[in-house]
Formats: sequence, structure tokens, C-alpha cells
Amino acid sequence: MSTLAAGNSEWLTTTVIGGVALTLLVGVAFAAAARRIRQPAVVGEITAGICLGPSLLGLLPGDLPEKFFPAEARAHLGTAAQIGLILFMFVIGWEFDSSSFSGRRKSTGIIWLSSIACPLALGMGLATVIYGTYGVVNGKQVGEFEFTLYLGVAMSITAFPVLARIVADQGLQFSRAGALSLALAAADDVLAWCMLALVVALVTASGTGAFITMLVWSLVYVAGMLWVVKPVLRKLTDRMPDSALQYVMVLGACGAFGSAWLTSEIGIHAIFGAFFFGLVMPRDRRLMQSAFGPTEKASKLLLPLFFVVTGLSVDLTTITGNGLLVMVSVIVVACLGKLGGVAIPARLTGMDWRDATVLGLLMNTRGLTELVILNVGLQLGLLSVELFSAMVVMALVTTAMAAPLLTKLLTKQNERAHEELLNSPPVIRLTASSSPK
Repeated sequence: MSTLAAGNSEWLTTTVIGGVALTLLVGVAFAAAARRIRQPAVVGEITAGICLGPSLLGLLPGDLPEKFFPAEARAHLGTAAQIGLILFMFVIGWEFDSSSFSGRRKSTGIIWLSSIACPLALGMGLATVIYGTYGVVNGKQVGEFEFTLYLGVAMSITAFPVLARIVADQGLQFSRAGALSLALAAADDVLAWCMLALVVALVTASGTGAFITMLVWSLVYVAGMLWVVKPVLRKLTDRMPDSALQYVMVLGACGAFGSAWLTSEIGIHAIFGAFFFGLVMPRDRRLMQSAFGPTEKASKLLLPLFFVVTGLSVDLTTITGNGLLVMVSVIVVACLGKLGGVAIPARLTGMDWRDATVLGLLMNTRGLTELVILNVGLQLGLLSVELFSAMVVMALVTTAMAAPLLTKLLTKQNERAHEELLNSPPVIRLTASSSPK
């Protein structure tokens, strides 16, 4: 029996290693292909994850997804993916800088509120319409309030890392629209994570008493992080010698995993703990130089596993005629809520239509951050496979559409400016030698 168990364990280990190798190889290939067509790498990685699942690989004979990623191995792949995800959320929290709002609070307040309220309202409205079809998941009735609030939150997300890369690729980092989009996206995501934590608490709590207990412990956790952990980390950073900087990455990861474990125990999901620990990390130049980059690279090494785990749950073949209509509705509502909810108030507060549209397109990108929220919904039993698949397609479409539309918009703007320059009358400059005597 022990020999058989040892043989099975060795087979499982070998299968997981092979699955990791295949995932990384396909992920890199698709990411490189995406970059060649001027798309963010995450578009290629999401596509790779979908292609390795039942939506494409599963259509070939031999049940290849089950062969390459058998059920016994998926749990181990999922654990590795969660490690990469926790590091990623830690980096996102650490990267958030509230100082990006200085000097812009009054001018961006209306845009920010609209960028959250419009997609939230439209998403909840769509959820109310489709609740009758998707309100039962795996034979269990989903609470209507939790379902509608969750879908609204999922529509409100902007993928800050993808947006930052698009801003840099388009040369918009020094423009008003580019700088404002980064500030708005960061604030949007912080609020969205808080609302998601509320949804998780509502779903996982087994009654009013349990929910209140969870809420109290959540407040204790937040207070402890802000008033105890943050000052302690600041003092340790100020006293840290340069020789200890080599351990910052390990200690930061330790804090992120510990905080993730704590929030998971409370009942508000591990990703919130990792993100919040990143928020309280000191923005010290020495720490950022020694640990931020390596931690980000470590998370990116493991994130392709997250895309595959997600892709294995996406099955586009389950989408029926009605499901196709819902998928289109999800994409339209997502674009109207975010793009329209940002561009229109931006125009009303003084931006021209070009900058307002650029801002709206940037804020409409969802990328990996959306997949994180969708996976939480799938784990909580809020999403069926069909609706989950439709939402993943929405994340892919809204992310992929940004770069080509921005390029076209900015190219037209540059051509118009060049044409105006050519048609403008020449400016005669008087110099000392040419001035009239």
C-alpha cells in the first residue's frame, strides 16, 4: 500500500511540474504575441489560460485539459497560483500612493464618484434582470442582494497595473488624462476591495450574529494595521541598517502571507489581507529599491498559473443563445458604466472631449484585477460557469479594446494638430538685425 501511495505521490508531483512547465511556456508565448500586436501582456496571458481549458484544448480529442491538468493536480496548481496572487495583491497595495491626489481632490471628486457609482448602478441593474436565470448556482439559491451587489462591484473595477502599462506605452504618463486615470484607478480599486470584503462577509457569515462578529473583527484588524502595524513598520524602517535590506523581500512576503491568513480566518478573503498589508508598508526609497522589484517579479512568475486555473473554470461551450445575449449585455453595460461614467463627467468638469474619452478608455480596462474578483465570486458560489465565462470574456474585451482605440484617437489628434500647424500663417520674428531702424 505504501509503495502504491509513494508511486501515486511521485506521479502527482511529476504531473504538477509538467503542468507548470506547460503553463509558463504557453503563457510566455501568448504574452509575446500580445506585445507584438501592441496589447498588454495580460491580454495574451488571459487568452492562454482560456485556450488551455475546455474552451479550446477541450475541443480536441483525448480530453487534453484533464490529461495535462488532472483533478488531483489542480489543487496544487491552485495553491501555487494563490501564492502568486497574494504577492501580486501585496505589490498593488504597496504601489498605491495617496499623494497622487494632492492638488486634484476638488477637480476629481465628481469624476471619481461617477466612475464608481455608474458601473455599480448599471451592474446591479443588470444583475436584477438576470437573477432569475443565474440565481441558482450548483443547486443552491444565491441571495439576491449579495448577487446584485457583487455584480455591481465586479463592473466597477479598473485594473491599475494594466492601466499603468498602457499609459506608459501610449506616452500619456505626463498628460492630464494619464495622471488622472492612475489616481482614479487606485482610488476605485481601494473602494472596490472594501465593497468586495463586505460581499464576502455577507455570503460567508452564517447569520446576523456571525456577520456582526465578522464585521467587528474586520474593524479591529483595520485599526490594528493602521495604528499599530504601520507605525511599527515605519520605526523599523527608519532604524534599519543597509546590511538588513537583503531580508526585506522575505519579511515583506511573510507579512503579506500572515495578513492574508488573518483576514481569511476573519472571513473576508486572503487577498484583502495581502492588499492591506501592502497599503501599510512604508514608501521608503531604500525598501522599494531592494524589495519591490524582486517581489513583483516573483508574483509575475507564478501568475500564469492563476490564468490557467481561471481558464480551466471558463467553458465557452456552455454559453447558450440566451447566454450569448447575456455576455453581450455584460460587455455593453461594463463599457457604458465605466467609459461613459468617466468621460461624461470629465467633459462636464472642463476637459475637452478628446481627453475625456482618453480618460474613459483608460478607466475601462479591467485585466487581471477583474479576474481576481471573478474567481472570488466563483469560489463563493455566486457565479455559475456560464456567467463566469461571460464575465471573463468581458474582462478580456475591455482590456484589449483600450490600446487600439487609444492609438487611433491619439493618431487622429496628432494629425489634426499637424494639419493646423501647416495651415497656420507664418510667424515673423523680429531680430535685432531685421528690426526697422
